[in-house]
Amino acid sequence: MRSTGRLTTAVLGAALLLGCVSGPAASNPGQAGKRVLVFSKTAGFRHDSIPTGVEEVKQLGADAGFTVDATEDAGAFTAQNLRRYDAVVFLSTTGDVLGDAQQSAFEDYIRHGGGYVGVHAAADTEYDWAFYGGLVGAYFQGHPAIQPASVNVEDRAHPATSGLERTWDRTDEWYNYRSNPRDRVHVLASLDESSYTGGTMNGDHPIAWCQNYQGGRAFYTGGGHTKESYTEPAFRQHLLGGLRWAIGDAQADCRAENGYRPLFDGTAASLDGWKQAGPGSFTLADDGTLTSAGGMGLLWYATSGFSSYSLKLDWKMAGADGDDNSGVFVGFPPSDDPWSAVNNGYEIQIDATDVPEKTTGSVYGFRSADLKKRDRALNPPGEWNTYEIRVEGERLRVWLNGVKINDFTNTDPARSLVDGHLGIQNHGADDQVSFRDIRIKELPVKGN
Repeated sequence: MRSTGRLTTAVLGAALLLGCVSGPAASNPGQAGKRVLVFSKTAGFRHDSIPTGVEEVKQLGADAGFTVDATEDAGAFTAQNLRRYDAVVFLSTTGDVLGDAQQSAFEDYIRHGGGYVGVHAAADTEYDWAFYGGLVGAYFQGHPAIQPASVNVEDRAHPATSGLERTWDRTDEWYNYRSNPRDRVHVLASLDESSYTGGTMNGDHPIAWCQNYQGGRAFYTGGGHTKESYTEPAFRQHLLGGLRWAIGDAQADCRAENGYRPLFDGTAASLDGWKQAGPGSFTLADDGTLTSAGGMGLLWYATSGFSSYSLKLDWKMAGADGDDNSGVFVGFPPSDDPWSAVNNGYEIQIDATDVPEKTTGSVYGFRSADLKKRDRALNPPGEWNTYEIRVEGERLRVWLNGVKINDFTNTDPARSLVDGHLGIQNHGADDQVSFRDIRIKELPVKGN
């Protein structure tokens, strides 16, 4: 929030709407400095969609402003050559495709911050290379016939999935994997095994995920078997989002996420435990996004307070200049007056245009975020960001897109983070900030 006049109290007015290139790498110039290498060598089954996939990645690069080279020559995997690339795409590779020296060069590349994108049969590759197994996340086990299925989009902030509906219906060859990667990676989407035949993962079937792996970034999608995948707008957007994250053009929280329960899941029913304090409202769109309107007010979770927890939520500013004001309040007592949260709790700011102790990632008016880390982690207006706000006793820490940017301890005897409520702010008529997927994991209370 900014410093403004006192709020007046009002009731909730929310409107519930709810080609493959062999030999030396072939260059396809993009529009800017980032560069991607597509590697599609096969030592086992060869997908006839590979040439289409290579050409599509080239087109995605040209449209998004990064250069794409393509090769099936494992000799491209040298330390000197790999340094030219921000990410390497394993596009339906199969079998043992790299020698020992090439594997070592690629490991070093990842450990020095390189990006990896695995598409479809990338999981059917290098079974005896433990580093690669960890990087891709899970190995291929088998698959049923090509058929339609429903994909549950679990993370709607990551650029690979932010543009998708919560349920994504499409046709592909759906892989089963030898292990479930959920405890090790951040699952972006999973298959509804009841929507098709042949799933073998007992109802928990990740199909796309990301992770930060030994210094690098790794994104994998199980889609992409068919030629038609690469002309499908939603799949192209999905693949481009994974590429943008892998090369560092977009940020996201790719830490493994387990044990959270929803406080707001995008449905009108999940707002039953929330109350509006003060004027204005939040509008619920059909895609499950809450957007602020009017104010200043506060939509707060009235069902219970929390003492020790990790709160995660996704947020996005609408305006191009970052001057859309809102914040997340924690640690305040129950009240229909939003000033109770201001005077008795703490706000983690969203507005990007104020002074350091009152801008994005700050504990408003008390402690600035680490601005260098914040600036590297922050996505621009119009793109989604993820906060983790972790409260343990009187300590409050903030992660932005997986990067810790603030660490604050309350010493004010008039305030306490223990057994406090939480809420999201609607600041004013000109401030439009959207929220998705508010979820919480309660943590053990530490002893004194």
